[in-house]
Amino acid sequence: MKVIEILKTIYPEQFEDVHVKIEKLIDKHKIEKQINWVSEEDIMLITYGDSIIKEGEKPLKTLNHFLNTFTKDQLTNVHLLPMFPFSSDDGFSVIDYEKINPDLGDWDDINALAKHRGLMFDAVINHISKSSDWFQGYLNGDETYKNYFVECDPKKDYSDVVRPRALPLYYPYQTSEGIKYVWATFSDDQIDLNYGHPDVLIHILEILIKYAKNGARFIRFDAVGFLWKKIGTSSIHLHETHLLVQLMRYVLDQTVPGTIIVSETNVPHKENITYFGDGTNEAHMVYQFPLPPLTLFSFVSGDATKLTDWAKSLDDTKLTNQTTYFNFLASHDGIGMRPVEDILNHEEKQMLVNHVTVNGGKISYKNNKDGSTTPYELNISYQDAVSKLGDTQKVRISKFLGAQVILLSMIGIPGIYIHSLLGSRNDYEGLESSKINRRINREKLNYDLLAKEIKDSNSTRYQVFNQYLDLIDIRKQHKAFSPFAIQEVLMLDHRVFSLIRADEKTSERILVLVNVSDQEIKLDTLYQGEDLIHQEHIKDTIILKPYQYRWILLS
Repeated sequence: MKVIEILKTIYPEQFEDVHVKIEKLIDKHKIEKQINWVSEEDIMLITYGDSIIKEGEKPLKTLNHFLNTFTKDQLTNVHLLPMFPFSSDDGFSVIDYEKINPDLGDWDDINALAKHRGLMFDAVINHISKSSDWFQGYLNGDETYKNYFVECDPKKDYSDVVRPRALPLYYPYQTSEGIKYVWATFSDDQIDLNYGHPDVLIHILEILIKYAKNGARFIRFDAVGFLWKKIGTSSIHLHETHLLVQLMRYVLDQTVPGTIIVSETNVPHKENITYFGDGTNEAHMVYQFPLPPLTLFSFVSGDATKLTDWAKSLDDTKLTNQTTYFNFLASHDGIGMRPVEDILNHEEKQMLVNHVTVNGGKISYKNNKDGSTTPYELNISYQDAVSKLGDTQKVRISKFLGAQVILLSMIGIPGIYIHSLLGSRNDYEGLESSKINRRINREKLNYDLLAKEIKDSNSTRYQVFNQYLDLIDIRKQHKAFSPFAIQEVLMLDHRVFSLIRADEKTSERILVLVNVSDQEIKLDTLYQGEDLIHQEHIKDTIILKPYQYRWILLS
């Protein structure tokens, strides 16, 4: 759809004026830039700016120093979770979109990080902190912000609105005109923006352009599914929301070409991939949300069938030369359960809930329309999630790295959470002190202690970190792991997740095998080649020890 047609749909009374403003933005900010699309060499580290801290040093400098010292060039990109001043939700309640949190560093530190790596910025554009100038201006009667937020009428029925958390949809606030109830999807501190008011869109477009011109190779659209609100609807994934994404994509394509948009929607797969649009006009990448719970389910049950069936179903989604998946197993959030609503049955989901609870994790719930609650996400470190009580260190690490091999093998770009890379376990101290479930996997690590641990060959951190980097090194050398290489999912044994990645240009083919069970498995096949991980020649019969994984370069 052409821009003018989009504007006619969402701003029928003001489309001409909005169109003029958008074209002025483009003329003002347009730059020449080489488009650099992703390849098998792209690996994304997901981290907070202060996940690693060192006394007397700003955390962004510490992060840069750590990456330069310990990771060489394995991690080509860094997703910096919100690095702006904030008031709650560990950064996702942004006070000022255009300033760097002084506790982390400044724009010079961001530019220093961007010098050698692609950066992904969080665009938390569904909502803003109630402490922001925008919302304070609204409360104080500033005309600029009068229509920046969505006012609600408590007498009306909002029960159709999808709720991601077990919290109210709107809250009362004292304004210069008396008490007003304002829409807040996530909490009373995170106030939803009103994109029905075109000045909000123009303001956000200016911010996105600034991000792209200041080191953001990727921009992650946080909670993008909730952008457009309409009473009497679910207010998630509405047609107008997709049109807004198309407008943002258009403006970024025109001003800073090559900027890659990543949509974040923790919902079932069919809803998630709608943000690809027609393959050229919305997000370049979508999060692969079913992957974390299905990989976990495979290791907990010892059966890869569910994961295999889902991976095969990806064949139904045709990727273009401008789209691919953003794969991940762990992040700053928990392991989402909504994406497997139609994949795992009630008993299977309950098995995961019970397993995570026994392993020290927490369960977060969401409200349903009928007043009931269901598990929304599992809060636990991924290493503790895939293991079981009593596992030896060797078994626990084998399971964990086996899961990471699945992540590194799937079609798309892998995003590796810093606590996975560094072999972190559950952070009970952070959980208890904050009473926030997600803090169980958001530990702040002391640089000096971390450096000591990853040099200690007996430590879990050393073993996970070094083996993980070795896997990344192998992956980056092979075109078969390109996001454009073919993926053929196999079913060789229900206890084995297996697929072939094949690059048509080089004819390179890699057979991926991950044993998710505690049993030794013998596979009688016709495959032969070199195991890139264990440096073994394989011919026909393949032995997989419990939780063993192989990348076999086929000959």
